[in-house]
Amino acid sequence: MLFVVPPSLQSQDWMALSSRVWAQVPQDPHPAPELLPHATGSNLGDACVVGTINPELYKFPGDKSETNFPEGCLGRLWFSVEYQQEVERLLVGLIKAQRLQAPSESCSPLVKLHLLPDERRFLQSKTRRRTSSPQFDEHFIFQVSSKSVTQRVLRFLVYHVDRQRKHQLLGQVLFPLKEILERDGQCIIWRDLEAESLEVQPPSEFGDLQFCLSYSDCLNLLTVVVLRAKGLWLQEDASFVSVFVKVSLINHNKFVKCKKTSAVLGSADPVYNETFSFRADPTELDTASLRLTVLQSVEGDKSHELGRVMVGPYMYTRGKELEHWNEMLSKPKELVRRWHELCHTTEP
Repeated sequence: MLFVVPPSLQSQDWMALSSRVWAQVPQDPHPAPELLPHATGSNLGDACVVGTINPELYKFPGDKSETNFPEGCLGRLWFSVEYQQEVERLLVGLIKAQRLQAPSESCSPLVKLHLLPDERRFLQSKTRRRTSSPQFDEHFIFQVSSKSVTQRVLRFLVYHVDRQRKHQLLGQVLFPLKEILERDGQCIIWRDLEAESLEVQPPSEFGDLQFCLSYSDCLNLLTVVVLRAKGLWLQEDASFVSVFVKVSLINHNKFVKCKKTSAVLGSADPVYNETFSFRADPTELDTASLRLTVLQSVEGDKSHELGRVMVGPYMYTRGKELEHWNEMLSKPKELVRRWHELCHTTEP
């Protein structure tokens, strides 16, 4: 079918948000550089329409994403992402959620989308009434420069809206945009909701670091997943803010191997989601430990330590750090996730 744009509207720019909804590109002389607002408009337009997402086309015979829910699951979210590098535009499709755990018998969910580290501006879905497995099928557009796309993180906050229209957080999903550069075209993704929210727990004195631990006795592999940090005390006089995490395997107080995450620019609450594995025999676990150090790059190749945390056996640690290590050993092959307070030390 051919659509003709009236002459009075041909000078205006239009962008497709769904198969039936169009939003006019804002003509603000000072538009927000990173985010385009989501709005509904006329059905006019002569560009190719962005069709609605059909998840059935992306299913595989062995797909168990809608059947295998772990114990204690807060819900699962399906979404699509695509980055159009030529126009520096991020297309996000909010597809559906399943098994949301509402505080009452009925659930009325909505989703807010943030592009971190910008937490002030967000896009929002419509509220779906009385369902714990809502079907959204909504589309959103973010303007993201190609220089910063690998440093941004897409965050979905899923809320329940009660009768007083108050929002109760059910969980969140974090998706680093650097992952989409490894994929071709549009891709359908699902993630389980996380309980923790950066707003709920205030940061400690030097900040906090969240990571997962896992040990496989069959492969003799010790795995660390560095998730994110919050509340870091960055050097104010630094003209270039770049934060990374160094993960060190130590045995008998001697460094065995060190690995580093990629650097995140301009954020005191960086998100990494990077995985590292170390070879470690079961007999070494009583004398081995892990040190995670958060560092800020300064001039040249120098770096400034913002804080550190060490996890390991009773020989080296106590409290939450020891509990995390012991829980890892008691749950083989399972990722055990925890927050840890960073401490500051003058030791090398």
